[in-house]
Amino acid sequence: MTVVTPDPAGGKTRQDTAAGPRRRSRLAPLVLAAPFALLLLCTVLVPIGYALYLSLFTERLSGLGFDGPHDVFVWLENYADVLGDAAFRESVGNVALYAVIHVPLMLGGALVLALLLDGATVRLRQVWSLAVFLPYAVPGVIAGLIWAYLYSPNIGPLNDVLPWDPLGSNGVLPSIVNMATWQWMGYNMIIFYTALRTVPRDVLEASTVDGAGPIRTALAIKVPMIRPTMFVALVFTVIGSLQLFTEPLVLRSFTTSVTSTWTPSLYVYEAAFISNDYGRAAAASLLLALASALLSALVMRLSARRSR
Repeated sequence: MTVVTPDPAGGKTRQDTAAGPRRRSRLAPLVLAAPFALLLLCTVLVPIGYALYLSLFTERLSGLGFDGPHDVFVWLENYADVLGDAAFRESVGNVALYAVIHVPLMLGGALVLALLLDGATVRLRQVWSLAVFLPYAVPGVIAGLIWAYLYSPNIGPLNDVLPWDPLGSNGVLPSIVNMATWQWMGYNMIIFYTALRTVPRDVLEASTVDGAGPIRTALAIKVPMIRPTMFVALVFTVIGSLQLFTEPLVLRSFTTSVTSTWTPSLYVYEAAFISNDYGRAAAASLLLALASALLSALVMRLSARRSR
């Protein structure tokens, strides 16, 4: 049996007085999470829902066409058109080949640079880290224009140095990989270097006492201890590779090797803003988002399995 004691001062019971803090403690997490939930709803869920709605419709002329185009519900026809389009499949192949080259090259280079900066023999760490990180501070369009002029056959110095045409049909992919790697390697290097600074110093000292050299310490201790950070960087890099857009868009003005549908993002851009086919653009964007989600889930699953 619950005994309720009246409060002589205000007439409230002790049970009522204790219920207030408990109620506020339950509402506090909801209040703190409300801004994030609102931002997620407005910037992610609502746009995805609207894109899903657009992907189910297309514009068609009715009768003799005097009434103008009108929206027609076509169910999954836009998705079938996108998957059956040879240009879209070719764009997916270009991005897949780009990711196979760019992801290991960029992450591997960033890891090596971070390990060198974390080494005890490197001087002026802040200066070197700033120098490597500086390309990330350059806007993507400006960086693309700089590299485009460097690749230009008329005024660019690299065209005479490289054994292949950097803007040709066989050289444009390595050129784009070089542009993206140059811009993003410093960003990932800072992430890896920050993670390396959290490795316990006593563990590193113990490895030195046991006779392990710098390379053995880096491979056997440092790299395994920052593996979760490496997997997170891998997820972000894979997602960014699938969304490749700025570099090929800039190079389109300098070469015919990059078409308007060279990547899936360019395919969506061409469908929406050039062909005004918003249904096809929405379907292609949702397919790209689904591929990004599946690859991210696969990488995270491999990360969790490796951690266990």
